[in-house]
Amino acid sequence: MKTVKDIMTKDCATVTTKDNVYEIAVKMKQFDTGFIPVVENNKLIGVVTDRDIVIRGLAEKREGSAKVELVMTTDIQCIEPSTSMEEAAKLMAQHQVRRLPVCDNGNFVGVVSIGDLAVNNNSDEAAGRALSSISVNQNPSGLG
Repeated sequence: MKTVKDIMTKDCATVTTKDNVYEIAVKMKQFDTGFIPVVENNKLIGVVTDRDIVIRGLAEKREGSAKVELVMTTDIQCIEPSTSMEEAAKLMAQHQVRRLPVCDNGNFVGVVSIGDLAVNNNSDEAAGRALSSISVNQNPSGLG
C-alpha cells in the first residue's frame, strides 16, 4: 500500500515569521501555489493560503508589510509520511481541506494535496470522495 511519503511534494515553498504578506503573495505567484507553510527551525507553525490573505489581510485592510502571524492559520492538521493515502483523503474530507502538511517527528517535510491523491491510480476513489465532500460542504449553494 502506498503512503503519503510516496506521493507528497517534498520541495515546497515555505516562509518564516520574518516574511510579510506581500512577500508571501510574491512567493505564491512565483511557485504558482495558493498554500505556503510557515516554518521555523524545520517546525511547522502555520500555513498561509490565498484565502487567508484575502480574508485576514485585504478584507481587514492590512498593508502588504503586515506580519505573517496576522494572516496565517495555526490550527492545522499535520500528518506523518507513513499515513496511508486513504487515511489522508479521509482527513482532508473531515477537516475540509485540499492540502495537508506532512511532518516527520515534528519536522516539516512536505505537502500532500488532493491532486496528488487524484493522479495516483490507487487513490482515485478516495480522492474523489474527499473532493466531493469538501466541495459540497464548503459551497453548499453550488455557486462560485
